[in-house]
Amino acid sequence: MKEAVTVVPYDEAWREEFREIARRLKEELGGEALRIDHIGSTAVPGLDAKPVIDIQISVRALEPMTYRAGIEAAGYVHRADNPDLTKRYFREREGAKRTHIHVREAGSWSEQFPLLFRDFLRGHEAFRKLYAEEKRALAARYSQPHERHSYVDGKDPIIWRIMREASKWSQRTGWRAEKEEP
Repeated sequence: MKEAVTVVPYDEAWREEFREIARRLKEELGGEALRIDHIGSTAVPGLDAKPVIDIQISVRALEPMTYRAGIEAAGYVHRADNPDLTKRYFREREGAKRTHIHVREAGSWSEQFPLLFRDFLRGHEAFRKLYAEEKRALAARYSQPHERHSYVDGKDPIIWRIMREASKWSQRTGWRAEKEEP
């Protein structure tokens, strides 16, 4: 069953949750994982977020899925019904804390997008606040579990507005994604 969208204030514990999950993934994946990154709103200190840890695993190639067994051994289930063909998607097992694992090809646009978004928000408080306000407004507007997709789709305009600024910032600074070790 789908859950209602809940946006809560930033929680320092999210960083450690990421590290614990990433350590387990790194242990199971070994060299299959070129990077393991904390992405999404829980990766941005000070940003209100849904309390769901999003993790991106960068791999050499999406196919064949040589990494699948390692991710499953770490406790996650492959979601073959994911319509986004730029990634492979895994979720927690039933009864476990909600976690999203996004596997993307290293160097791809789809891998770099969430890293740039995260790094830009980490360094730009005004945009963090703007994004948080929009997320709270959308969560209030789409508060029913069946409206979850409307919440996600509703974020598109603010995400693209922020990404336009992030793109300019990346060009001015020569941005390279921060790397976090589990």
